[in-house]
Amino acid sequence: MSGIGLVLGGGGVTGAAFHFGVLLALRLATGWEPNEADVIVGTSSGAFVGAMVRGGKLDVDSMIGDNESREAAAAWLQRQVYPRARPGGVGRWVTKSLLPALRRPTINVVLGSPGVYTTRGIEEWMQARLGPLAESWPPRPTVVVAYDLEARARVPFGTDAAPEVPLRRAVAASSAVPVVYEPVEIEGRWYVDGGVASGTNADLVLLHPEPLDLVVVVAPLAATDPRRGRRFYEDVLDRLGRNALGTELEAIRRAWPDTDLLVLRPDERVLDVSRPNPMSTSATIPTFLATLRSMRDELGDPVTWRLLERHLPTLDGAAPAG
Repeated sequence: MSGIGLVLGGGGVTGAAFHFGVLLALRLATGWEPNEADVIVGTSSGAFVGAMVRGGKLDVDSMIGDNESREAAAAWLQRQVYPRARPGGVGRWVTKSLLPALRRPTINVVLGSPGVYTTRGIEEWMQARLGPLAESWPPRPTVVVAYDLEARARVPFGTDAAPEVPLRRAVAASSAVPVVYEPVEIEGRWYVDGGVASGTNADLVLLHPEPLDLVVVVAPLAATDPRRGRRFYEDVLDRLGRNALGTELEAIRRAWPDTDLLVLRPDERVLDVSRPNPMSTSATIPTFLATLRSMRDELGDPVTWRLLERHLPTLDGAAPAG
């Protein structure tokens, strides 16, 4: 078996559905278990999915509970993902973000602002699904990326460069989308979504002590296909995501020239149901189903299949399932 890195980027609720669809399709088509990845790097929704992978909970119930209809699943997700926050945090926002931004105006002025919702529900979701693992850390290398408001820098939890915290707390910090969620406090410091630094943070696989043979990047917010009827900010977000990912992939190529790279992005079919609001719980199941259809074509592409065949001996030359 080749050494494999798995990078799971941010992308909101629909991004998580895209991750579940991609990883389940990979497992179905190849027999490869994503938890066998030598390292997982997760950002925002990708951090949540990475935790589920490491906990052996890569299944539909981890995404939508035991609900039997789209409406029930959307309502359940709404309760899990969007518990209301108590009013507060204005003083923290003024000192950590607003005043520094007034001296040197940047988009960082919104970082640390009070949020409408709290990540408490995400932590409870993880505790219910992962049990003791939510209070500890996976035995296999796992990196969860958040953003330190005061240092203005990304923090890779799960490495020596970050404090030791429970997995649930690191994922909550990585998922705290500015303005939407309250920042998360860890050991006296405040953290927000790791996507502030990059939607993928793929270069963090280079923390692995030796070169990997294959790095698989799942990038919900780095689409190359335009969506019909798209809004202007969709192109902006995708362009930023592509640019950051391009820089990270180039860093990997320079450091590990023999490593193969596979980037899986949403196509137009997925974008049509996952946008314009990636935080929409009602779009979760449609996104998941569209992703399965998309991956059937993606994995059936001869170039992609030969790449996977090279690194996944379980394939034994078989054609892609489905």
